[in-house]
Amino acid sequence: MKVVLVKGLAIPLVALLMAALTVLYGGVPRAQAATDVSTVATALRKGPVYVDPAASGQLSVRDADALAKKIKDAGKPVFVAVLPADYPTQNLFADLRTATGITGLYAIRLGDRFDARADSSVLPRTAVQNLVTSVQGESVKAQLDDFTDRALANVGGRAPSTWGGSARDGGVSSTALITVAVVLVAGATGAYALVRRNRRRRDEEQQAALEKLRVVVDEDITAFGEELDRLDFHPGEQGADDAMREDYERGLNAYDRAKSAMAAAQRPEDVKAVTQALEDGRFSLAVLAARREGRALPQRRPPCFFDPRHGPSVADATWTPAGGAAREVPVCAADRARLADGRDPAIREVDTEYGRRPYWDAGPAYGPWAGGYFGGGILPGLLVGTLLGSMMATPSYAADYGAGYGDFGGYTGGDVSGADFDPGDFGGGFGDGGAGGFGGGDFGGGDF
Repeated sequence: MKVVLVKGLAIPLVALLMAALTVLYGGVPRAQAATDVSTVATALRKGPVYVDPAASGQLSVRDADALAKKIKDAGKPVFVAVLPADYPTQNLFADLRTATGITGLYAIRLGDRFDARADSSVLPRTAVQNLVTSVQGESVKAQLDDFTDRALANVGGRAPSTWGGSARDGGVSSTALITVAVVLVAGATGAYALVRRNRRRRDEEQQAALEKLRVVVDEDITAFGEELDRLDFHPGEQGADDAMREDYERGLNAYDRAKSAMAAAQRPEDVKAVTQALEDGRFSLAVLAARREGRALPQRRPPCFFDPRHGPSVADATWTPAGGAAREVPVCAADRARLADGRDPAIREVDTEYGRRPYWDAGPAYGPWAGGYFGGGILPGLLVGTLLGSMMATPSYAADYGAGYGDFGGYTGGDVSGADFDPGDFGGGFGDGGAGGFGGGDFGGGDF
């Protein structure tokens, strides 16, 4: 064993190196930090980004700080960890989620592999899969930046309070408080006038958006009324039973609810009740048609993504929008056949100042319209990377139209829940389904 002399003392070289590592890395050598999930969890409870010392070559301190600032500024529960390529993947997501104890979206880069999981209350499985798939093959910095940008535009919930700020950010001097008070008092009259002016402007914008949206919704209501006529069902016809009559009555009631809700609409977000009623009515008619034809009753599914007027979807199909990433969307039978044949689906287009455009590229007013059709938390996954998907999650959109994603899926996030979470949200193999190649471990595109 080699030794060195320090002031006359013979000290083993290994012991000297361990002592040096203890000083340099706060008592925890790098090799230990790279294999300790609790170390990663502790760091993520304090901030949204963790780069393991053994993986520091993948992402610089400057880039990691910029990424953390972006997430903190957005106030969303998004967690990013960069770990060495040989980090054990068995149960990694579930163990990290348990150790962190915070509801959110967790993304991990291991060497050249990348994957993510989320609590379903924050982001549904399909949305996570689409996000992971959309950034595969990118460099570390580009991948983490792109993933974070798209995640922040779609994830629900709020950042955990444990992130907070530094101690110096928490204190405010009495002089500063007095100064602020003086400024507030002096500007009270002007501020009140500004608030009133902004409120009037916002009301005018909302009314303009509602009128533009009214055209599309009236088309939907008319189309549903025509479906009722084509059905040509009579409650007293031969073969009609009570179940059929109830289906038909639900369809009629949905039609009346939609018309009444649209007539009473005062703001764009009121349109959500209209399209919810139409979606309910179309499903009732689909059930009625199946009963009359002696077919198996259809399963309750969201409407066709390309045009809700097509009725309930029959399956999910892979579709790639122009300039976007592939994602799974619900489709009707006709559009499924078109996609299978390599043809374009029949997409719902609406009028915009730039001409006819798909509804997902037509602006924020269509958020409530789409939300009524695609409730239950699936909308973010469908709209990843689209203009509407990006606009609907911004603070200004939520303030102006009151229809952020949280309104559709009932999302919560950032809450300290400890180990009380659905393990199904964090299960599966790392990289399953082509989401990053973490084979044989516990990562896979989708929920944790």
